[in-house]
Amino acid sequence: MAFESVQMSDEEAKNELEEVSAELKEKEEIELIEVTEAGGIPEDTAQVTLVEGLINLCQFLFSPIFVQTFILTFLAEWGDRSQIATIALAAAQNMYWVTLGTITGHGFCTGLAVIGGRLMAAKISIKRGWTFLIS
Repeated sequence: MAFESVQMSDEEAKNELEEVSAELKEKEEIELIEVTEAGGIPEDTAQVTLVEGLINLCQFLFSPIFVQTFILTFLAEWGDRSQIATIALAAAQNMYWVTLGTITGHGFCTGLAVIGGRLMAAKISIKRGWTFLIS
């Protein structure tokens, strides 16, 4: 996939991204139509109650992507050397500063991974990559 990304022109990468975006938009529209026909979304959406707002917030916060990412990161970090070092540092130093430094450092590291993944997704064809891995 990395080799294909190097060989792919900017125009091909842009077309691939537009194609995937169009497919996602089409899928969302179909799901919205199905939910509306099933009576899930009322035609008159003038007022949303507090309970519905809280339900929407919980569904947003605990989306499958969030839960998968949380579990993956939690399991990857549980018991590794950096966590053991953080425990020792928190025992010897100010717990609040250690917590702030740990959250900030991990946030930067994860942020770079997310940005790098986004940039790679713009250059690598997902369809070609999966086809390559399957065959």
